[in-house]
Amino acid sequence: MTFVGIIFLFVLSYNFTWLFVIAQIILLLFVILVVLDYFILFYRENSLAAQRIMRDRFSNGDENKVQLVIRNRYPFRAAIKVIDELPVQFQKRDFLIESTVNGNSEQTLEFILRPKERGEYVFHNIRVFVKSPLKLIIRRYTIDAEEMVRVLPSYLALRKFELIAYASNLAEAGSKKIRKIGHSLEFEQIKEYVIGDDIRSLNWNATARKGGQLMVNTYTDERSQQVYCIIDKGRVMKMPFEGMTLLDYAINATLILSRVALVKQDKAGLVTFAENIGNVIPADRKAAQMGLILETLYNQQTKFQESSFEKLYALVRTRITQRSLLVLFTNFESMTGLERQLPYIRSIAKNHLLLVVFFENTELRQLTEEKVRDVETLYTKTIAEKFAYEKRLIVKELQQHGIFTILTAPENLTVNTVNKYLELKARQAI
Repeated sequence: MTFVGIIFLFVLSYNFTWLFVIAQIILLLFVILVVLDYFILFYRENSLAAQRIMRDRFSNGDENKVQLVIRNRYPFRAAIKVIDELPVQFQKRDFLIESTVNGNSEQTLEFILRPKERGEYVFHNIRVFVKSPLKLIIRRYTIDAEEMVRVLPSYLALRKFELIAYASNLAEAGSKKIRKIGHSLEFEQIKEYVIGDDIRSLNWNATARKGGQLMVNTYTDERSQQVYCIIDKGRVMKMPFEGMTLLDYAINATLILSRVALVKQDKAGLVTFAENIGNVIPADRKAAQMGLILETLYNQQTKFQESSFEKLYALVRTRITQRSLLVLFTNFESMTGLERQLPYIRSIAKNHLLLVVFFENTELRQLTEEKVRDVETLYTKTIAEKFAYEKRLIVKELQQHGIFTILTAPENLTVNTVNKYLELKARQAI
């Protein structure tokens, strides 16, 4: 703008000659200031440095913090613009942070990234544009900061549920308290009777040996029960919701449910399938089980073909011989889709406790809640209500065959699944 003003003065000097000398003086001062500004910014190398600080892995679907540490070695307060070349998966082409940094000091800039798919994310260079207080020249610094991070299933939520599960207070994470009916069958110890103990648990043989001091049996939750998460990777799980596929929601819920099961002293296992059987991790409580499940979930991708429930039934029949809780993550959009797979689902439920988890189409729900404005809106709303009604019919159909069912919105999947597991465990249904 200053240079444009000088040009304007020279143009005016054709009519007002006395302006010509003034324009020359201003131009000379401007050139001197530009040279001075250039010298200030470029008189030495490495006057500014930048560093990116972040975890070596990100949590899929969660907010991950990234820090940029800017070190200003200039003796003056510098105005900066920072461009961090983010991975292509984020598709952020307008990323820019503006700030100022005092002389001979550093400043930390923070921003949040929320990945929506698993995989390897490559961060590239950091570019910093610096201005001196004169603000006539901009110097660009390019910092080589190429770095790769892995985006894993939602392990940040995993830590949250793990800590709460250890504290036996899952209600804080949205889980409901379940009233226990009776006691479990796993004996823990014999202790002296105190007021409030269940008199039905009196151990008369131990009482006799104690010379009349009442003794009672105490019980604890049954442990070492098998909990298998079965993930459908067929085309029905490729449907997106808020940028993430249904498969990613199922993977995040599986990771958390497996950890809660291990905390509760149960055995956690995993099965994935599509047109063929994918990965099979036998249920176990070994120390490396969570790491094995996490790495296996990291590599899962949806397929474009219809899943084979027949092959799933054959696998369950031959590989899972002990009665177990099977949590099947899949999706049905119509009764026709369920009827094709129902014989195999019923066969699996004969020998195991089966929990079928499928997804509510929240976009259809929004359409059903819209006000009718014209014939087109009425038609769209009618079709949406038809599909929503079929979802409810699917739930009733499964329940009629004694199969536990969860119909949930994707964002509530984890909490609802953990709730149901705790409920079934409290009922001693496994």
